Amino acid sequence: MKTPGLTTLLLGALVLAFAATGCQKDNSATSSALYVPSASDVTNSATLADLQAGRTLYINHCGDCHELYLPESFSATQWRSILPNMTPRTNLTSAEVSLVTKYVTKGK
Repeated sequence: MKTPGLTTLLLGALVLAFAATGCQKDNSATSSALYVPSASDVTNSATLADLQAGRTLYINHCGDCHELYLPESFSATQWRSILPNMTPRTNLTSAEVSLVTKYVTKGK
């Protein structure tokens, strides 16, 4: 029995990758479509300045590697598990990561 060659395996992996991404909902957004914090969004853990700074950091750093996602694309819990995997690539300080987290979770 002949085993599949490297080319066949790579082609199969490529087809699977395209099929998987083709089925995903597009949650990307342009920076103008992103949530803009207002005074009514202030919480015990996030000031308006925090939310605004987090939005700026999110737009300026996260969009360097991938499309921006609407904050409501993921729950606060999901964002908190996603961001630790992304932040090492951004060169953001822990304080800046905290601001981005406050923004995408809308202070929750």
